[in-house]
Amino acid sequence: MAGRINDDDVKAVRDAVPIDAVVSEYLQLRNAGGGNLKGLCPFHDEKSPSFQVSPSKGFYHCFGCQAGGDTLDFVMKIDHLSFSEAVERLAGLAGITLRYEEGGYTAGSSGRGERIRLVEANKAAAEFYTDQLGSAEAEIGRKFLAERGFDQAAAQHFSVGYSPAGWDHLTRFLRGKGFSDKELITSGLSQDSRSGKPIDRFRGRLMWPIRDISGEVVGFGARKLRDDDNGPKYLNTPETAIYKKSQVLYGIDLAKKEIAKTSRAVVVEGYTDVMACHMAGVTTAIATCGTAFGGDHIKILRRLLMDNATAEVIFTFDGDAAGQKAALRAFEDDQKFAAETSITIAPGGMDPCDLRLAKGDAAVSGLVEARTPLFEFALKHIVARHNLENPAGRAAALEEAAPIIKKIKNVAIQHESAVQLAGMLGMRDEQFVVKRIAQLDRWARERGNQPQQQRRGQSSGGPGHSGHSYEDIPAPSGSPSGPALNLRSPAHITERELLKLALQRPALVSPAFDAYGMDEFTAPPYAAVRQAILDAGGASLGTEDYVTRVRDAAPNDTVRALVTELVVEAIRAKTVDEVYAGVQLVQVRLRAVDRRVREIQGTMARLGHQGSPEQLAAVQEELWVLQQYEQRLRNRGAEGL
Repeated sequence: MAGRINDDDVKAVRDAVPIDAVVSEYLQLRNAGGGNLKGLCPFHDEKSPSFQVSPSKGFYHCFGCQAGGDTLDFVMKIDHLSFSEAVERLAGLAGITLRYEEGGYTAGSSGRGERIRLVEANKAAAEFYTDQLGSAEAEIGRKFLAERGFDQAAAQHFSVGYSPAGWDHLTRFLRGKGFSDKELITSGLSQDSRSGKPIDRFRGRLMWPIRDISGEVVGFGARKLRDDDNGPKYLNTPETAIYKKSQVLYGIDLAKKEIAKTSRAVVVEGYTDVMACHMAGVTTAIATCGTAFGGDHIKILRRLLMDNATAEVIFTFDGDAAGQKAALRAFEDDQKFAAETSITIAPGGMDPCDLRLAKGDAAVSGLVEARTPLFEFALKHIVARHNLENPAGRAAALEEAAPIIKKIKNVAIQHESAVQLAGMLGMRDEQFVVKRIAQLDRWARERGNQPQQQRRGQSSGGPGHSGHSYEDIPAPSGSPSGPALNLRSPAHITERELLKLALQRPALVSPAFDAYGMDEFTAPPYAAVRQAILDAGGASLGTEDYVTRVRDAAPNDTVRALVTELVVEAIRAKTVDEVYAGVQLVQVRLRAVDRRVREIQGTMARLGHQGSPEQLAAVQEELWVLQQYEQRLRNRGAEGL
């Protein structure tokens, strides 16, 4: 084993790779104010962005699901990596050579995580296949591409390659790169033969590398070229630890920036269709990999589209029965998008690749622009199935089409579509159709069907609206008891601001903050954070890894998550300076003094005339000192601390 990674190297990796650069590989980030960025959380479904990133601090936090941490935590969680695997991946991006403390540096496979090795094997395979496309044997592959309008530059842009027809060309190549037979089988690049020795899975085929959203090769799509190949027309990498066909979109690595920029995605059906669209200027085109477009694909696009109402997802399907079925299946998922969904079908049943070859680039871009709302396509499909020559057929079509109308996200279009449906059905009384649709929808909801609006009280995301109840956060062992955390309480708001300052801008509250006791924070979770800061060395420490040390000092994951949340959440003031910090310090201290004054006054009332003169004198002296201190704070502010 290579041993644990040197601590200094881990710190160097954390510092070298900006968290916003890593996160933006997976979702679109926009300005959230206060130097923070926001986007749709990649770890849970949400309608509005509650996922925030603080580039200056190097942390992220979701106010909806409470996921949070630094760059390494993000990579570990989103790609299901171990700690060492995440460090190794980011070190590769930063060009940092890692040292392993038990046994020194190793470039071999023994200490590397399985996922990292699988990614490396696929990357090496992609380079091998790309080189092979220039071989004499690959002439058939180059001819295939040329016949579909793709030259050498297009092939290079998409890293299209060729797998030799022999039994084990790739297997022997990867063995020479240090990969074991087990790794080759696990990656899906090789398979067991009857003799028990691994052979190449892909042989004599045109190869498309399939990359995840971060740009790493995770699998391949292989197209049959020869008549004597008895395999399927298209053969994909089997399911592996890094390749799940329902969770990848071909071309997403090339299209993601343009999708985020234009708020539009074009979903096509094949690898050559993606190539044709990109070559024709439709650079938002992507495709599924041997499976229907589904829920996991939607999650990927939603993070890029940011779920704004002006975003659009355009599906291109063949005009045959299978294409129509796919379009209707896509419409079933329409409500999972805030974006509008549309469909476009090429004339003559051509796909984008055929259309480009027959009519040029302009025809492909024109096809996308000539889209039809998906709900309109679904309505026409339903109406076409019924006999509109008799009243029973028209009534049945109306009843089946009503739910489609009510699913239209733009309420303003619902009425217009109902009127349009009346025309399609040949019903002159448009108001009857409108009222009937509303009536059918009401009956459906009364029968317990899904309501059109979210139940009141659900999280809308954002600071202070967390899906996690702060009142349920348990106080760590040793923390003082106090009232439940109430985000509307002036006292808790001030305590929260002071803790944010202590974590984000410690120089503004030091050294005064380090003299504050846990009992000055009335909510147990805040007291626990205060204790973690103390255990980490205090706010005056001011080291680069200060926040990391505070998180490490937290007694449990709950407190650790709250620390991250406070680091990422924007400070409430527009101007964050010593004056603002002083106000928070004074307010927290004044409330603590006021609580102590009330306690002493209660003690004096209980003692009454029964206490000894010495007891009463001591209590009165403490009360006088506190009252003088309180007055000084009110008169002099932070100078009186």
